[in-house]
Amino acid sequence: MKKVSSVEEYIENHSDFSNQLNTLRQLLISTELEEHIKWNAPTYSINGKNVIGLGAFKNHYCLWFFNGVFLKDEANMLVNAQEGKTKALRQMRFESDDKLKADLILSYIKEAIQNQKLGKEIKAARTKKADITIPTELKDAFKNNANLKVAFDKLSPSKQKEYCNYINEAKREVTKISRLEKITPMIIELKGLHDKYKNC
Repeated sequence: MKKVSSVEEYIENHSDFSNQLNTLRQLLISTELEEHIKWNAPTYSINGKNVIGLGAFKNHYCLWFFNGVFLKDEANMLVNAQEGKTKALRQMRFESDDKLKADLILSYIKEAIQNQKLGKEIKAARTKKADITIPTELKDAFKNNANLKVAFDKLSPSKQKEYCNYINEAKREVTKISRLEKITPMIIELKGLHDKYKNC
């Protein structure tokens, strides 16, 4: 997707939901949240901490609550977009014909701001070297490519683990090999597997 430079441009690129996105944006900027573009989407923070993201997809648009797990959610409006994987993130999802209840949505936004001020957030667990299981395919590649081994050792434990899991999670040997071929230049360039999604 083309990199956007402003929230206005992001909304223009999602014209199917532009009115709804503008409505949600007005609710967000009516608070003390600061507006930025991060990960190529509108993101709202307080004191440098991400609180809420605004997003649009093919069939729906949404608010992402970075620490939504702490919201009371009495109206049952939040979903876990990746059940079993996502610990803190919660999504408030809307479809094109949904009527936005501004007061209710704003109450969630204000609660999320308050939770952030109280320091309610799940800290990412630090990956230790001992947690990393290097797949046989990668070990074999190290023997044939000294530069690959040197570069891999320079990566943070969390990036090393992402790469190892990426290969280990493949069921078939041919898939493991094709994944190894894909990530080899990324490792040598000292990039993380998911870096392209983390760039602001």
